[in-house]
Amino acid sequence: MPTGGLPEFSLSGKVILVSGAARGLGLTQAQALLEAGATVYALDRLPEPSPDFPKIAERAEKEWGTQLQYRQVDTREVEQLNKIVEDIANQHGRMDGLIAAAGIQQETSALEYTAADANRMFEVNITGSLMTCQAVAKQMIKFGKGGSIAMIASMSGSVANRGLICPAYNASKAGVIQLGRNLASEWGQYNIRVNTISPGYIVTAMVEELFVKFPERRENWPKENMLGRLSKPEDYRGIAVFLMSDSSSFMTGSDLRIDGGHTAW
Repeated sequence: MPTGGLPEFSLSGKVILVSGAARGLGLTQAQALLEAGATVYALDRLPEPSPDFPKIAERAEKEWGTQLQYRQVDTREVEQLNKIVEDIANQHGRMDGLIAAAGIQQETSALEYTAADANRMFEVNITGSLMTCQAVAKQMIKFGKGGSIAMIASMSGSVANRGLICPAYNASKAGVIQLGRNLASEWGQYNIRVNTISPGYIVTAMVEELFVKFPERRENWPKENMLGRLSKPEDYRGIAVFLMSDSSSFMTGSDLRIDGGHTAW
């Protein structure tokens, strides 16, 4: 990261994990952390990350003087998850941050939702987030340097989305927001800050596929916020650096709603 003004935004020397970072928002935020100087480990259940991953890893080494590495793990496999996190922390002698972005989505009406599907949604989005935060917090406490944790929630954790039928997903993201507050209250004594990020609609490859099936959403969704457009993963780069850096050193227990004003009407 260039030297000069605003050193509190630098992540130089910090070791940060990003779950769900094989692609999409998680990978975009991981790149932002790398550009700010962090060493980043991407965790994801996919056997291989996206084709963009090796390119970013190469830039990390050659341009930004740091490194991006990949570890395959399902956050529901708690023993394996803890071992991977512990090994990373021991290798570097520190653990500074986590962005918990791993999550799943399923659009099904409440009358048709099965218990198995609902339990899977809650297990990945809530329990998986808790177990990842727990694994990281244990290492932060062990090394005594504190740290910062950010979980990806959603504006759907605060409101019901008109025309989008996702009762279990929305409930799970409300759970993530409340989980963030409670972890912040427990871990503040260790100088561990915990916040959540609540994005609005993000145009990813999966959403583009959804627009093929529901073309009216491409037209209607932008009209539902105050900026009249949908967001891109790149719109959340700065918030990742802010929350992982010393520039947010007095922020914890907060939910940052970045939704173009969708929920402010």
